[in-house]
Amino acid sequence: MVYSSSAVVAAQNGDPFHFSKRQLIFAVLGVVSMFVTMNIDYWFWKKWANTGLIICFVLLVVVLIIGNEVNGAKSWLGIGAFGIQPAEFTKLAMAVFLAKWLSEHQKDIISFKKGLVPSLTIVCLAFGLIMLQPDLGTGTVLLGTSLLMIFISGARLKHLMGLALIGVAGFAALIIAAPYRIKRITAFIDPWQDPLGAGYQLIQSLYAIGPGGIMGLGIGMSRQKFLYLPEPYNDFIFSIIAEELGFIGGTTVLLLFLLLLWRGMRVAITAPDLFGSLLAVGIIGMVAIQVVINIGVVTGLFPVTGITLPFLSYGGSSLTLMLTGIGVLLNISRHVKG
Repeated sequence: MVYSSSAVVAAQNGDPFHFSKRQLIFAVLGVVSMFVTMNIDYWFWKKWANTGLIICFVLLVVVLIIGNEVNGAKSWLGIGAFGIQPAEFTKLAMAVFLAKWLSEHQKDIISFKKGLVPSLTIVCLAFGLIMLQPDLGTGTVLLGTSLLMIFISGARLKHLMGLALIGVAGFAALIIAAPYRIKRITAFIDPWQDPLGAGYQLIQSLYAIGPGGIMGLGIGMSRQKFLYLPEPYNDFIFSIIAEELGFIGGTTVLLLFLLLLWRGMRVAITAPDLFGSLLAVGIIGMVAIQVVINIGVVTGLFPVTGITLPFLSYGGSSLTLMLTGIGVLLNISRHVKG
């Protein structure tokens, strides 16, 4: 699907396989990483949780200084012809750190001062650094995953609800502070108010999904990838899947994600210790939240945010991170209670 959705754009630079070849390289690296982490006892990561998060914080600062700007966000560190997004790896590092911290301070988590404030301080620091890039999509996934882990660990609902109200006010301030975010909100409500501007991407996405019908137009037969839908191989790859494979193809993708979510939840429930259980929640929650946001964006349920569809969208950092996380999840599943 990366090749099918990117070949037209890539052909303009002389190589229709440009994006698919790069994705294949990262897919191989990701699978190798998955097999490595699958064969390392997940308790190993508990020892390196603090160090891993510190490294990610350093990279988040470095990218603000010398990072490459792509689509208005200074979130890439270039390494030769390739680049990495430190924010992507921070999501997994934060999940490992929170699993360690929350499992060691479970008795304190019901306390707002001793349990909730320390954990959320670290999360908000990471969120703040990511927002300085700015990258609202990745920041939202990190924040949502962290809050899910904190809630599962036993935090009081009234504390989280109070913080949620503050968070909503904060998000509103972020939206008001940046004019392009206001345009995204208005485009989400009625994209046809500005069909050639803020609403263009969503309209073209819907034009891709609609004609797909039940069976789709066929592999490689998308029309929207002919320079109508911006970056169809990235955030909006599900639109091309629905256009070429139809309702059946799109539904199959969603069912596969639901299967992964169900298996991940079973691993979390049956993990042998609290650290493993929370780490499984963090990994599968990260995937699930990202899928919900991405599908919601391309179908017009949520405002447009720059966030990839796990395992399918073009993007080396995202693919490698997700496969590495699945490797850790697979290792936890080897130690489940029956």
